[in-house]
Amino acid sequence: MSTSSQQGDIAVPESDPFSTSPVLLGGENRSGTTLLSVVLDSHPDLAVGPEIDFLQPPNLGPHILRATDLLEARATAKSAIDPFWYEVDHSWYDGVHFVVQCRRFGLDFDDVRRLVSKVMTESSSEVVSFADRCRLINEIGEFRRACTGARRWGLKLQRKITEIDAYARLWPRAHFVHIVRDGRDLAASHLKTVPDWGYRSVAEAARGWLEVVSRPHRLAPPDRYLEVRYEDLVRHPRPTLTEILDHLRLPWHEAVLRHAEQEHALFERPYGHPAAESAGKPMHSGRLGRYAHDLTRAEIAEFEQIAGGELARLGYLSTPIVDA
Repeated sequence: MSTSSQQGDIAVPESDPFSTSPVLLGGENRSGTTLLSVVLDSHPDLAVGPEIDFLQPPNLGPHILRATDLLEARATAKSAIDPFWYEVDHSWYDGVHFVVQCRRFGLDFDDVRRLVSKVMTESSSEVVSFADRCRLINEIGEFRRACTGARRWGLKLQRKITEIDAYARLWPRAHFVHIVRDGRDLAASHLKTVPDWGYRSVAEAARGWLEVVSRPHRLAPPDRYLEVRYEDLVRHPRPTLTEILDHLRLPWHEAVLRHAEQEHALFERPYGHPAAESAGKPMHSGRLGRYAHDLTRAEIAEFEQIAGGELARLGYLSTPIVDA
């Protein structure tokens, strides 16, 4: 019989790395995922980090170890990481980006090395399979949970929430929170705010948004999945966050209403994160409905023609339109 440890009132068998209880956040880019992660990270029972991209490269373990050495050497020589990781040779980009994302979550170089080496040893692999990659993320999350004294750790899945069924099978105790935003506002944000890396057209934004919002709610375990609207979070933060914390089986704490006043690893080490600055401000609803000013009538109609059914399901349209 395996032994077990305790996380608050959550028993965790030590023999099963996926018996932990992560809080996995999902959503389309520019939907408020970073804001939500920082808000939840303000709760004393949660240690929630920004996204960590872990599905590339093929030999994740050795690649990260080498990328960690490259990045640390640069930091030591130049006393800075920015802007080196943007300029790194393309062949090392995924690994260096991974390390930067870990540092945004509060890990140091040695922490990354130790956790990667641990997973490589225990799995007898180079961290290639989906399960081994998730095991590394689990180790990172558990490390941060232990460092902060929190009961649970969390991380952003971003668009990977579309594969929620795979993550739910792997982590049977995980809870998922999917934040959605009016797709027309999202299209405007991509086209006007991040044109260098965001969607390039309204049609592309509509299809991308539709992919992210239409799939997870159909595949997720109902008792472990919660869909919340960005608009409700910023307009009515207390009831929306109460619903989220109830879903996570955590008590209410006023700190989640004062996220901008708390310390967060992301604020200390943003390293060019595109949403870190805005997430560091108090919640406001000033940009809701921006599509009415930033998009033309033709662009709005195009988005609604493609994704109208989901806009209606989520309460953004009063009259349903059949998705194309």
